[in-house]
Amino acid sequence: MKEFFSILLCLHILGGGLGLLVGTFILFLKKGDKLHRRLGLLFYVGMALAGFTSLIMAVLHPNNFLFIVGIFTLYMNLSAKRYLRFKKKEQVAEYFDYIISAFMLIFGLIFMGWGAYLLIQFKIFGLVFVVFGSIGLRFVRQDYLFHQTMPRGPLAWLSNHIQRMMGTYIASLTAFLVVNASIFPAFIPSFVFWLLPGCIVGPMIGRFVKQYTQKTSMS
Repeated sequence: MKEFFSILLCLHILGGGLGLLVGTFILFLKKGDKLHRRLGLLFYVGMALAGFTSLIMAVLHPNNFLFIVGIFTLYMNLSAKRYLRFKKKEQVAEYFDYIISAFMLIFGLIFMGWGAYLLIQFKIFGLVFVVFGSIGLRFVRQDYLFHQTMPRGPLAWLSNHIQRMMGTYIASLTAFLVVNASIFPAFIPSFVFWLLPGCIVGPMIGRFVKQYTQKTSMS
């Protein structure tokens, strides 16, 4: 079992490192061309590997960090990939799309409840559960509205794709900071490393969405 866990850990580091490196590079690339699509696929594979292995490791050796990152990464990464299908206007949601949303809905509610429980006990880490749970539920609501509302905006699929890919990148950056927290000053609370990437990268999402949807609509 120890050897199996070590293999999972190596795969997790490989996938997460690849995702973080490629994701950072993609931020500064022109979007929509062949290079972007190829690197985007590489980012997707890397983050899928990181998310899947983190969940298995979190089950073998219970770990809140691995579990939260795994759930969030898998949902964001997979839903971002699925939204590309809706570039074709005639495409409709399939059962798998609803399963993905239901997956995040269940764990989003669990995160919110568990976070509230920890905060009642004056454990500040509960804030991490609440924040990630609320973000997940927000995107679940977005999924529902997208799948149910007709007609959709012509670039709604692109907006949702960008938001989720950025969310996946935030998860990879969060994991990097949390794992390497020891290299930072000891007086910095641990929850800061969990929330800082979202505070820094989060505001960029709206700018990217506006920038690239405008370019696409004009082309």
